Amino acid sequence: MQNIIKISVFIIIIFIIGIFFLGLNKDTNYNTNFLTGKKISNISLEYFDENKFYKEEDLKRNNYTLINFWASWCLPCRQEHSLLTQLSKEKNLKLLGVNFKDKKKQAEMFLNELGNPYDFLTKDELGKSSVKFGIFGIPESILVNKDLMILKKFVGPLSTEDYDSIVEIIN
Repeated sequence: MQNIIKISVFIIIIFIIGIFFLGLNKDTNYNTNFLTGKKISNISLEYFDENKFYKEEDLKRNNYTLINFWASWCLPCRQEHSLLTQLSKEKNLKLLGVNFKDKKKQAEMFLNELGNPYDFLTKDELGKSSVKFGIFGIPESILVNKDLMILKKFVGPLSTEDYDSIVEIIN
């Protein structure tokens, strides 16, 4: 009986150590590179001020669209805002803003203070629609073409290098 207990304890310890080592070898980096080259489908984002939805057909009207997920409570969103304003001047690019898990009043104050660079403004109050785009935190941006193909995904606030990359792709 004592041997069975000793063997059982030994097996449990080996199992726990095995699980521990498997966990150490798992890649925990947030990597969405697999999305590049994939096609976006089933788009349905509620407009910020209207009771209608931004759909796939709307995206297909633009040569290129940068979908930017942002919120008023997000400090990095504030940091990238000037680059979005510069990108809004590009003729071959439309900006689709997705206000993420935010209160409408705060979002309006944010845009009134910093300016509204978006050609289209939508909202995702619960964050459920954004998950379909592979969004887990903000700010994040996705550059798509009129064929709804993801050309590039930007995790975190846009940098000047990201800005240059977007301009190079769309021109």
